[in-house]
Amino acid sequence: MSLIVRQMKLEEVDLIVDYFYGSSLEFLESLGVDPTRRPPRNQWKEMYEQDYAQPITKRRSLLLLWELDGAAVGFSTADKVVYGSEAFMHLHLVRPELRQRGTGAVAVRKSVDLYFGTLRLKRLFCEPNAFNEAPNRTLQNAGFRYVKTYMTVPGLLNFHQAVTRWVIERNA
Repeated sequence: MSLIVRQMKLEEVDLIVDYFYGSSLEFLESLGVDPTRRPPRNQWKEMYEQDYAQPITKRRSLLLLWELDGAAVGFSTADKVVYGSEAFMHLHLVRPELRQRGTGAVAVRKSVDLYFGTLRLKRLFCEPNAFNEAPNRTLQNAGFRYVKTYMTVPGLLNFHQAVTRWVIERNA
């Protein structure tokens, strides 16, 4: 498997917007996403443009692209970034045929390395919907440690839901 994880270029962010606009309502619900909370496409892209204009130490997010044999197969985003301290990671395989094959765990491990190195993190959290088995299993397989399950609104796109908090830590 020739999986490459790298920072996403600004001209590639449509992959994220298209993923959330092109997915079925049932799939979005499994992710804990409320479709009514998606910003309009042009506004979404403008938010990324503003963030990309900031130095890495001031960004609100960091976007990663997952490529398999030269084709985009998924992405990871980190938000709630506190440079030099912590961030919250999200993971998405956009090619359903690659799910439940170990691709996600490999991509997550590589993403973790990039997040820690680029953002100088001490800890990285991830809070998938507690009832969505795939990301919870992937995080465990990638070396994350279970912290707790609780009710919250984990992000701008999400509805109130049960999430499972996972963490991975490294010494500075």
